[in-house]
Amino acid sequence: MAHGTRHLAGGRPAGRVGRTRLLVFLAVLGPGLISAAADNDAGGITTWSVIGSRYGYGMLWLLLLITPILAVTQEMGARMGAVTGKGLAALIREQFSLRMTAFAMLALLVANFGTTIAEFSGVAAAFSLANLPSWVVVPPVAFGVWILVTRGNYRRVERVFLALTAVYAAYVIAGLLAGPDWGAAVHGAFVPRVHTSSLWLLTAIAAIGTTITPWGQFFIQAYIVDKRISITRYAYTRVEVYLGALFTDVIDLFIVVACAATLWKSGIVVQTAQDAARALEPVAGRAAELLFGFGLLNVSILGAAVLPLTTAYAVCEAFGLESGLDRDWSEAPAFNGILTAFIAVPALVAVIPGLPLVKVMLLSQDVNGVLLPVILIYVLRIINDRRVMGEHVNGRFHNAVAWAFSIALMGLSVTLVLSPLVFGS
Repeated sequence: MAHGTRHLAGGRPAGRVGRTRLLVFLAVLGPGLISAAADNDAGGITTWSVIGSRYGYGMLWLLLLITPILAVTQEMGARMGAVTGKGLAALIREQFSLRMTAFAMLALLVANFGTTIAEFSGVAAAFSLANLPSWVVVPPVAFGVWILVTRGNYRRVERVFLALTAVYAAYVIAGLLAGPDWGAAVHGAFVPRVHTSSLWLLTAIAAIGTTITPWGQFFIQAYIVDKRISITRYAYTRVEVYLGALFTDVIDLFIVVACAATLWKSGIVVQTAQDAARALEPVAGRAAELLFGFGLLNVSILGAAVLPLTTAYAVCEAFGLESGLDRDWSEAPAFNGILTAFIAVPALVAVIPGLPLVKVMLLSQDVNGVLLPVILIYVLRIINDRRVMGEHVNGRFHNAVAWAFSIALMGLSVTLVLSPLVFGS
């Protein structure tokens, strides 16, 4: 044995084993990080900007609470994909009645439709920084997205856009340069403050709905299946899923901190894209609007491409309909119809004159938050079925976190409905 070379019990050099594990990890890299990063879409960036500008550091505790829940829910979807080799919609169809399947798909359609409107609202908001009206820019962008999805390699483009969204690393720098009150930030992260106003409840639901999305459950499982990650390599994917959840919420943390240290400190609440851009002034100065607009446009186009495609595949998978980008209208009419409608109609909504774009993006995340428990209940029923998952069913920790979260979110939604009657506005 050469000096300096450690061997394992099986006789293989430790260095070679380490390199092999790294190569395996790199081979399965993608689903966790991409799915989690995609949560920071137009609605996500806008929601956390509004939170930072409206409540300062006071809602950081909610972000701290959401992070492990995001990790748990994403991990469940990834594990189901690795064990079964099937998408979530297919499993729902197999395990539930047609009526229950239709109900799940209705929830997904409503949530995704609202989120896609938010993506095109993000496109409009980005171009509003250049004083370009939405009716001029949104239709050609929508047509470009349709061409991209139906004629291009959207998976390759998706990675390019995600790389470009690294512009939001500027929030980390802005948050540091703005001189935030870190004592207040720590206090806001570890000392929960709950309000009973409808506005606060709406904001809290939006924060949850923009971070843990209904479509995200379908997306990550489909990604695992598409990448053909088996349960034998799943240990590496689990690590990546957890890292992805942490990465996403660290960015959200600095969005809140940057907005709290600049906008909230100055008494400015985000109402427009111009307001949100001001949080980047410590790092970009007068170019803050350009930097923010560039990033917002990228994540909006990414979401506008991914969401319709995810929706079309899920619905067709759930009802056993033909699907696929390689099939024309005569072969897959439902797939192509849903895909086209989910690009065209939200784009038309986004060009309504005088539409409050920031409020639309925030409201869409509320819809996500309200409908999320519906999807999670299906997920929990399936992932605890040993006939489907075998020995890979949920443990007590995952079940406790997911069920407690689902019940709490439903309770939050009920409280929101009753709050004007019980607490007043």
